[in-house]
Amino acid sequence: MKKIFKVFSLSILGLLLLTVLALLLVRYVFNRQLNEPLGKDKIELLKNAGEYAPDSVSYNFVYQQDTAKAQQIREYFRLDTIVKPTEVTWNRAIALARFVAKNIPHANQNNYPKKCNAIGLWEYTRTIESAFNCRLHSILLHELLLSEGIVNRFVTCLPADSLDSDCHVVNQVWLPEIQKWAMLDSDMRAWAEDENGTPLSLAEMRERYINGQEIIYRPLLDSENNFNYYKMYWAKNLYWFISWEVTGYSREDNNPAFSNHDREIILVPKGFSGFDLSDKSVLTTDESRFWAVPDSLTVSL
Repeated sequence: MKKIFKVFSLSILGLLLLTVLALLLVRYVFNRQLNEPLGKDKIELLKNAGEYAPDSVSYNFVYQQDTAKAQQIREYFRLDTIVKPTEVTWNRAIALARFVAKNIPHANQNNYPKKCNAIGLWEYTRTIESAFNCRLHSILLHELLLSEGIVNRFVTCLPADSLDSDCHVVNQVWLPEIQKWAMLDSDMRAWAEDENGTPLSLAEMRERYINGQEIIYRPLLDSENNFNYYKMYWAKNLYWFISWEVTGYSREDNNPAFSNHDREIILVPKGFSGFDLSDKSVLTTDESRFWAVPDSLTVSL
């Protein structure tokens, strides 16, 4: 009897193991079938998009500085303990992005902050909700970078599908030492590089997806990170871009300094007109001007 029971138990255990293995295999195959076409499909959309073309639409990006506000932020966050002033721009930007990523995880917050500036957003995470979305991440990092004199803007990156309500917001950081833009994502804790270790801009990322060139994603924090989802996520969100014409402190915090400077400049491929646009939207197909070398930080508008 004991022998029969032992054989029966081993049979049940074997069946359970086979069932678990079968479920894992089904899940793997399903995910692979689901994800691979998704990434390829979105890349095809990029490849089939209209070409960019020069135009005569009038706009001028302004990167506003406020020396008093910069000093306040540096002292509040004790940035002298985070950033080494002798480092190159990219290393200083990475240090600030790591600070934000380490202290504020991603979440779709339940209550939108009443104060959308660096100090207000930080205090929100200490007293109300400990995490928030990519837009708020980018606003916070934008002001920290500005306070260190680093030219940058936060950019909304959108898909082609008007039924897809999900987009992503990241920072574009200007690196004067190598005269180029670089994407920095404190929300999803990453940046992009080419095969030589040079940081990539949003424009370069888009071009590499279209041309089938390699993009290497690096984690901001010292942890293992599977970037398979992230790669596909970017494939869909590089179709068109929105950026404020004038950036600065409290850009989305009812700052009266921006009351007459509230235009959004929108880069679209030819033949695409975007969706859900504000009446202050300015559409352009001129990639070279949208991603042009920025002017220096200006103290006043």
